[in-house]
Amino acid sequence: MDNNALNVLGRRAGFNSALRHFKRVNQFAEQVNRGANLADVLNQELEDDRIERYQLSLALNALLVDKFGYVTRTYNLRSTVENVDKIVERVNVWNALQIVVAYHHPQAGLFVINPKDPASWEQALPLLKDELLVVYAGGVRPGVEEKTLHQATEDLISLLHGRSVKDRKGYRAEGAAPAPYVRPTAPPEPEPSAEVGAGAGAPATGVAPAEAPSRRRRITPRYSVIVSNELFHNGNVEAWKRIIDSYKAKHPNLDVLIWYENERINDINSLFKWGKVKHGTPIMVSVVGDDIKDVAKLQRYLYEGASPRFEVFLRGGVDRVLDLF
Repeated sequence: MDNNALNVLGRRAGFNSALRHFKRVNQFAEQVNRGANLADVLNQELEDDRIERYQLSLALNALLVDKFGYVTRTYNLRSTVENVDKIVERVNVWNALQIVVAYHHPQAGLFVINPKDPASWEQALPLLKDELLVVYAGGVRPGVEEKTLHQATEDLISLLHGRSVKDRKGYRAEGAAPAPYVRPTAPPEPEPSAEVGAGAGAPATGVAPAEAPSRRRRITPRYSVIVSNELFHNGNVEAWKRIIDSYKAKHPNLDVLIWYENERINDINSLFKWGKVKHGTPIMVSVVGDDIKDVAKLQRYLYEGASPRFEVFLRGGVDRVLDLF
């Protein structure tokens, strides 16, 4: 064991943070034992600001792998996934199985998904080509064979890529008809407990804690911006850069993502060269972050920036950030 592995516990703040995490994980285990899908539990905790996103992977491994013995399958997506309606319909029939999908988004971080719940997918879509996916599969009740669980992880991946899968007997509980998914209600907030160096209900420093920011990272759908200039040339590129810089200056916790021909564009200059993107071509844009705002205004400005009127965004000093938002 690394001699430094427990150093975080040597300080009061680190000890209390670890203690809160351990208590929460034990509560999650109780809910999973009662039949809850861990993705539902974790997403509700994020929604209510009771955990942070970095705790998701810790809870998944501690509970699904170590405690409940779920089988896992890691996979890099071979194509982008935008529609999951057929997946939800199919997986809802698997009432003997409990499945969790962990999707690692390059900007927004880790998303945990209950594949039986359409709303659980919405927070993460689209799932991007080449990004990491981990599928966890366990039984709703003990006794589901391990080979059945392994097959379920493979079948879910097949469904993600639009392939059909067989109706396997081990996926259904005998004598029980599959019921449509019903979103669980939020668990009651547990009573606060005293921690090292702090009185119950009061911070150790005696200073009121600041309001916690939202921790639920979301990504919007992809919005199409049609190029109305004859060509999307260097002037349009510079206009888009200044529009996006202005947006991020106003909303520093948000990122603007760009796709062209279903490929993520990290550097606009690398693709939008003279003559590459022509009149009438769509460029796809989405926003990712905690508290997403001004998306419609961003779309309007980007449309103007992709038009013959792009020069309005190039006025002023080169280093000046436009006050658009």
